[in-house]
Amino acid sequence: MSQISIILPTYNVEKYIARALESCINQTFKDIEIIIVDDLGNDKSIDIAKEYASKDDRIKIIHNEENLGTFASRNIGVLNAKSNFIMFLDPDDYLELNACEVGLEKIKNVDMVVFDAYVHRVKFKKFYRFKQDGLFNKDEFLEFLLKQKHFCWSVWAKVYRKNLILKSFEHVDFKERFCYGEDVLFNYVNFLISESFFISKECIYRYEFNENGRYENKNKEILWQNYMHKKQSLKYIKKLTNIFQYKHFNKKILEVLEKEILGLESRI
Repeated sequence: MSQISIILPTYNVEKYIARALESCINQTFKDIEIIIVDDLGNDKSIDIAKEYASKDDRIKIIHNEENLGTFASRNIGVLNAKSNFIMFLDPDDYLELNACEVGLEKIKNVDMVVFDAYVHRVKFKKFYRFKQDGLFNKDEFLEFLLKQKHFCWSVWAKVYRKNLILKSFEHVDFKERFCYGEDVLFNYVNFLISESFFISKECIYRYEFNENGRYENKNKEILWQNYMHKKQSLKYIKKLTNIFQYKHFNKKILEVLEKEILGLESRI
């Protein structure tokens, strides 16, 4: 059984997926599983993935029966993973070659590891800019989050325990159709069911701004869908605050999300 699974939800990323897969295949730690979840795009992404899979038996391709979006596709990847530990990689990004090696080392005694990352817009720079490594219990971690300029919502640049992600599905339907705001919902639950966290200033992830991706896209139809999905995610989280009664944290998170929704509304 592989020790860590890297999950790539894949939809129309033919320009980038080879780079992403190369960064997985060439990891310094070799005992990995690479799961590509085909969300039924209309380009050659999966053809490229199949070529790689024919040469490397660590690559598994799962085909959705219909287009389900990023949230469900990632979760389907988790359900099919054989490893105890999970990393997520968006196929238009890529990993540092020691990502799995470092991730496995750091997660030995905690429930989740949160790494720094490089972001590439004009040039690469650190994203979250963690100043130092830190070990936190849940209460300390939630307070730490509230002090960050960026809330660390992304599912990338993290290592999760599979059993805890499966536990999160008790609170959220793993097949919810989200393509935007899904990271917030996923991590809201996973942050609150985890008990211990390690923050690392080390960068293991290379995030690439993609003008055709959802974050950068200026298409009005995509912007409207982003807005609606973010509102749906917020509505879901509001319900979950009745279960996870961390009042101060919940209050601040809802304020941040409502502000972000207003920002999306102004772009429509």
